[in-house]
Amino acid sequence: MLWLTATVLGGFFQSWRTAVQQRVRASLSVNAAGLVRYLFGFPVACILLALYMVWRGLVVPEIAPGFLPNALAAGFVQVIATNLLILSFGYRNYVVGTAYAKTEAMQGAVLAMIMLGEILSLLTWAGIIVGVIGVILLSTGGAKVGPREMLRQLTQPAALCGISAGFLFALTAIFVKRATFELGTEDKVHAALITLVAVLFLQLLMQGSYVIWREREQVTKIITNWRVAGQVGLLAALGSACWFTGFATAPVALVRAVGQVEVIFTLFFGRFYLNEKLARSEVTGLLLVGAGVVLALLGA
Repeated sequence: MLWLTATVLGGFFQSWRTAVQQRVRASLSVNAAGLVRYLFGFPVACILLALYMVWRGLVVPEIAPGFLPNALAAGFVQVIATNLLILSFGYRNYVVGTAYAKTEAMQGAVLAMIMLGEILSLLTWAGIIVGVIGVILLSTGGAKVGPREMLRQLTQPAALCGISAGFLFALTAIFVKRATFELGTEDKVHAALITLVAVLFLQLLMQGSYVIWREREQVTKIITNWRVAGQVGLLAALGSACWFTGFATAPVALVRAVGQVEVIFTLFFGRFYLNEKLARSEVTGLLLVGAGVVLALLGA
């Protein structure tokens, strides 16, 4: 299934990109670290779209009036979500920040039901809930905590930033899917790539303008760190192309549920790329995330 392959690859590329972006964060401000994703990702997305159109013999489809508002909304909320995610890394670490953000699976399921009318099976809902529980366990860093302590941790800055980022990432998926509906093409991958190019261009304008206006000194730092920043853009474009394809070809909630495999990739990169220590008890959280993904697939 195309959507399943795209979703797993999207999770892999996104966790890799976020790990590299965490390294860039040491040299850049939050806004500049977010900007490199769009600055270097936009040309990659354009190349992907051009190659796909040539390969499939496609032309630019008819674009309905609702496309731009949805693409703009998707781009704006994703910019804010990315900044919140980067902030959460500063409060705790890369793995914990990403874990909190992956509560987007539950939030996305609710939003998709309300805004898109998507209906999920009870088994898929069970998978989402089990996966989110696993994600929350991972966010404790392996520490044994009771309900009161868990509630306290969920009100900490890292949790608030991560969960808010998850909500906005879920909202991004809704707007992306709506944007693909506004394109006059039956090829869902074609629609996904066109939407990706539009969203990245709008994000580049929005966050680029802000950085030039308020943090102009960061422009020089971005240029200085172009090698690592370029990796962020490349991985972001590849990951987003996969995510957008998933959103265009399957229910948003199902894509987000399976996308929780990103947490597993995140732990891998956190341990071997960023040298962040992992606790043995986190295996329980990983097993729950994996079980949640399996349940979601069985209920699809």
